[in-house]
Amino acid sequence: MRQRITFLQEPQDSLDPKLLEVTSDSISTKELKAAREDRVTFGFDELPQELYRVLKASHELHIRWVSPNNYNTIAPLVSRLSPGLHLFYTPQRNNNGSNLLCPMLKKVFGDLDCQSPEKSFTTLPVERFALSAATQYYQPLESLHDLVEYGQHKLCQSSDQECLSRISSLLDASSVDIDFDTISHALTITAFWPPQTRHLSVKNTIKNTRLEVGILSVESPKEPEELSLGGFLTVVGEDTKPSPTLFSFPARHHPTGSTFSASFLTPTGMHPTLELGISSSRPPTEERSCSLHAHLTLPRAIFVDKYQLSDQLLLASKNLSAVHYITTPVDLEAPAYAMTLWGSSVLVELAPPSSGAEQPWTEQPWTAAIPLHLRYLPPTSSTSGQSPLHIPYPVVFWACVADEGSKFPINPFDRVNLGYDGLFGPKTMFYHLPPEGDTLINTITVPVLDLDKSKYVELGTAGVVLLGFLWVGWCLWRVWSRNPYGSGANKVAKEKKKQ
Repeated sequence: MRQRITFLQEPQDSLDPKLLEVTSDSISTKELKAAREDRVTFGFDELPQELYRVLKASHELHIRWVSPNNYNTIAPLVSRLSPGLHLFYTPQRNNNGSNLLCPMLKKVFGDLDCQSPEKSFTTLPVERFALSAATQYYQPLESLHDLVEYGQHKLCQSSDQECLSRISSLLDASSVDIDFDTISHALTITAFWPPQTRHLSVKNTIKNTRLEVGILSVESPKEPEELSLGGFLTVVGEDTKPSPTLFSFPARHHPTGSTFSASFLTPTGMHPTLELGISSSRPPTEERSCSLHAHLTLPRAIFVDKYQLSDQLLLASKNLSAVHYITTPVDLEAPAYAMTLWGSSVLVELAPPSSGAEQPWTEQPWTAAIPLHLRYLPPTSSTSGQSPLHIPYPVVFWACVADEGSKFPINPFDRVNLGYDGLFGPKTMFYHLPPEGDTLINTITVPVLDLDKSKYVELGTAGVVLLGFLWVGWCLWRVWSRNPYGSGANKVAKEKKKQ
């Protein structure tokens, strides 16, 4: 097992290394204002047998969970995803072990609507670039209670209070990543907590385990595509004092000064419109070609009609430029309760307004609108005939072309397999717009059949059918009684026989 704990600070919050207390098995200080990232790497022999069997049948498995509560980021940990549980999966070839994946996910994360990768997952365009897994799955998930309970029982000893405490702290994390691939043959868990003032006390309670603690702050980089970090590193159990460090690396993800909001126009109806409010149309850099995008992760109850968004006049009227990707296939008619696929994802390029040829951008806020469509939801037993639908915020970012010589994999904080990065070239930099608001979930109400009132519809329908049957029978009887064709024909036949 290898452990890496990184505290990231703003330059004005930098800590004096003299305030750090380093012992043979711990490092501590009283107050530290910083964001925190924990990364733990497990070997195959350290994993539960049931989890080992799932990973052995996987070529790569990437799980991303993001909290529905808004949070602040800090460079270089600025990449974002829509809130909820994301899974990107590629099975081993000629291996039938993929049927173990969904039962394992339910055991770790709770009651997920996952039947099997063949039925519930959607495919990704892996033929374009190597940054994408083969399939994708998503489900809204507010908390990691089930993951914490599983980790405490399967990954920690009952007497190891440090391990139990660190697993429990995942309940307060803003994002958690779980990564596995056949090249590394290791499972890595990475958790992020946003900046706050905290008491630092980290112990290494496991023998023969490397625990590295870094306290770093952002420095001014030499190149626009780079990030620089400086501070102190300590290997707990080996170092007697922190060691100063300063390093730079090309970064795939960068922050921006702009923000965005996401809300639905009212009334929503069965064809709601998602409105994105952007604080500025100014690109993050004018030295490179950049385009603004929104990546939507839509549960199965709501979808985008790709045929509607193929109309260029409609796109222009909504401040949209093009739709670059929509999950296929997307059934435009099926109700939500008849589907097994998790939903769909959409990549839309936005069209920022410009103030003229000399300045092709404006600092004024502007909006873009994305038309969506609802599916019929399962009937409920509510008296209102309305059902709430929770739709996660999209991710909004500028995609800019990096220099040919940039090599992002050397970044120790690199983050890939986010769903949208595989839709761009490997030399793309992403400048993320942070969302506004306290929560990253929009809730709308959808009209559904009320089961408490449907009995009147059923009785009324049965009554109308019965009345219609009686009316048809009465009409047939009237015709027969007035003109009994059968009896007249028999009488004529008898008279002919007598003659």
